Amino acid sequence: MSDLRLRVTAVRTEARDVLRLELQDPHGALLPAFAPGAHLTLHLPNGLQRQYSLAGDNRERHRYVLGVGRAAASRGGSDYVHRMLRAGAEVTCSAPANNFELVPDAPRYLFIAGGIGITPILSMVRWCEAAGEPWTLVYAARSRVRMGFYEELRAYGRRVRFHCDDEQGAPLAVAPLLADVEPGTQVYCCGPAPLMAAVREHGAHLGDEALHFEWFSAPAADAPPAAAAADGFWVDLRRSGTSLHVPPDRSVLDVLEANGHDVPFACREGLCGTCETAVCEGEPEHRDYVYPPSQRDTLRTMLVCVSRAKSARLVLDL
Repeated sequence: MSDLRLRVTAVRTEARDVLRLELQDPHGALLPAFAPGAHLTLHLPNGLQRQYSLAGDNRERHRYVLGVGRAAASRGGSDYVHRMLRAGAEVTCSAPANNFELVPDAPRYLFIAGGIGITPILSMVRWCEAAGEPWTLVYAARSRVRMGFYEELRAYGRRVRFHCDDEQGAPLAVAPLLADVEPGTQVYCCGPAPLMAAVREHGAHLGDEALHFEWFSAPAADAPPAAAAADGFWVDLRRSGTSLHVPPDRSVLDVLEANGHDVPFACREGLCGTCETAVCEGEPEHRDYVYPPSQRDTLRTMLVCVSRAKSARLVLDL
């Protein structure tokens, strides 16, 4: 599907350092459908590409609603949105994509959101409400003034638990939250890396199939290089007929770019899925935060910005 050219029709402050944007087709056309957990890739006028989660009701086709947090160490994306995007501006974006899909027909859902991580979770809450599915939400932030969409969520009553670090005197305690989760519950988490890592650790007893994450930044600890690739590895490009060596200190994406191959990317951290590339032969070593662990052994694609090779060679469909 080709990119979309959309108009910013509304901008408002949702919380401290959080903007709510509404995007519509300039001619009133219906927008492509999306499922809860989806995101858009905005192609910003300053040349950057950034992913922002869709927070609206997926039944709405006349608008997309985004929540954009202003990162303290912004690399130019969120800072540009906050300073420059106003009602009437036009932006180019991808069609909705989804690396954080909601499993349908689960017995119940537990959502855990931290800060701006509420944005993809909110679309899931809206879906559960419309479908009559049982759900609860734990929403944590440093303070109440930083909680985006607070008034909307407060209307759901006891199904939403708010945790403010400054009021409680400590960050959210994840271990007791997950200790008594009923079997079959699907847990969805999005927020700062420490919160995500805590949910992954203390929810391990629930199994990989029950835990779902949308990472905004990579965890501090990455997997060590695979033994077979300790001295680097080769990638053969099937369509172009070339072979390239990938040394231990460079990514596949780095090497492809250095040799004139234009592969789309956005995050360079294995978080967004933009650089997904088909693998024709060989065994990838997946280091991303998009593919569920349960699927990795059978995948015939890889994210070339972070993933490497277990085999001595990979054949890519490039």
